[in-house]
Amino acid sequence: MSEELEKAFHKYAVYGDSKASGNELTGKNFSKLCKESGIQGSGVTSTDVDIVFSKVKSKGARVITFAQFHEALKELSVKRFHGKSPDEALQAMDKLVEGKEPGNVGVTKAVAAGAVDRLTDTSKYTGSHKERFDESGKGKGIAGREELSDQSGYVGAYKGAGTFDEKVKQ
Repeated sequence: MSEELEKAFHKYAVYGDSKASGNELTGKNFSKLCKESGIQGSGVTSTDVDIVFSKVKSKGARVITFAQFHEALKELSVKRFHGKSPDEALQAMDKLVEGKEPGNVGVTKAVAAGAVDRLTDTSKYTGSHKERFDESGKGKGIAGREELSDQSGYVGAYKGAGTFDEKVKQ
């Protein structure tokens, strides 16, 4: 067992879980590791990966340790490299996994297209939208909106605001 193999195990163990210790690998992350390292594919299906994971994990557990992970690789290596001896197959399997890191497939990237730049350029805004931003393009927040409600308790456009107390005194 190499140090590189252990590093790959720890990287996948903490992937997607900020509270993970890095000593246990979930089934989901084991499946991800198998897909990304090329184990799954020629001769090995996702079902095979799931079955081997269930086989090596402790009863009632939902994660595997590094020792169990290595056992799972041993199980899958025979199926993946079916022409080789078990030892050669395990070495080839270790080479596939060594140094691998979880890839962020499908992560949305910021678009730098001209249309987005044009739509978010506050210097080209007109009308009431123009009032909501200062010269630098930073939003003014609630101060940029014209019609702020008067929280005095009087009905809008009431001419006699503030005269109630005077009428009561008389």
